[in-house]
Amino acid sequence: MQQQREPSASESYFWPSVLAIVLHVLVFGMLFVSFAFTPELPPAKPIVQATLYQLKSKSQATTQTNQKIAGEAKKSAARQTEVEQMEQKKVEQEAVKAAEQKKEDAAQKAEEAKKADEAKKADEAKKADEAKKADDAKKAEAKKAEEKQLADIAKKKAEDEAKKAAEEEAKKAAAEEAKKKIVEDAKKKAAEDAKKKSEAEEAKKKIADEAKKKAAADAAKKKAQEAARKSAEDKKAQALADLLSDTPQRQQALADEQGDEVAGSFDDLIRARAAEGWARPPSARKGMTVVLQIGMLPDGTVTSVSVSKSSGDGPFDASAVAAVKNIGRLTEMQGMKPSDFAPYRSFKMTFTPEDLAL
Repeated sequence: MQQQREPSASESYFWPSVLAIVLHVLVFGMLFVSFAFTPELPPAKPIVQATLYQLKSKSQATTQTNQKIAGEAKKSAARQTEVEQMEQKKVEQEAVKAAEQKKEDAAQKAEEAKKADEAKKADEAKKADEAKKADDAKKAEAKKAEEKQLADIAKKKAEDEAKKAAEEEAKKAAAEEAKKKIVEDAKKKAAEDAKKKSEAEEAKKKIADEAKKKAAADAAKKKAQEAARKSAEDKKAQALADLLSDTPQRQQALADEQGDEVAGSFDDLIRARAAEGWARPPSARKGMTVVLQIGMLPDGTVTSVSVSKSSGDGPFDASAVAAVKNIGRLTEMQGMKPSDFAPYRSFKMTFTPEDLAL
């Protein structure tokens, strides 16, 4: 929409001046026409028309009377003429007044027309100004909308770029995380494989150690049994020979010596049998020592096992107690003399991981 040019001061007063001049010309023209077409009034006539007749034979009195009547008639005619002149003057004055009224009316109409024209122009100027303001407001709004649109486009572009950068960063981080996870999984798998291999080696070694222990225990058991059997047979034979040949003092000394030998043999037998049922705990180490309080019956049955002095490692102490309890009954102790069995009714024994790993 094109912006309207504001009229200058000379342009604003040009047309009202022209209109006022035209109105004045029209008013004077109308007055001239009204005077031109005003009807001419007839000459004033006397109201009383008297005709004087001169009689031949008149008396002086009649003459005077007639003269008096004629004078009155003249006076009356003069008065009538004066009234008519006054009426004529009044009519003329009224005509002048009417012309002036017409002139004033025309001037008032011209003024009203001028005012109406000025009001119209003012209204048009106001409308033009309002239109200009509306156009300016519309342009400002359009500019603001355009700026907002550009700002929205820039904001959306920035958001898209930020989103894209975030996605790229997330992809990069995901790739790094995946790579790291692959490396960690590989390390974890290698560690698990190594652990499994170590566990397999440990299990294999444990099986070999257990087999070795069992073989050693069996050998020790067999050796102990053989030694006990042989010792018992030798002792019986020697005791019999001593009883047959020596004095009672000699016989008692030999019996005590045989009892000590039998006790040492049964200690080894108890350790060998406990080693057979011992489950080595992971915490067992060389140098540990636990003292157990053991109770037995004359037939060799283990009745009670408790810790008299701990090694400081609970699992090892418990494993030693369980190993002795698993012996159950030593049949080799059957037939022992009451004096020989008396020390085994309730006694203490010391165990170490080396003793139980025979």
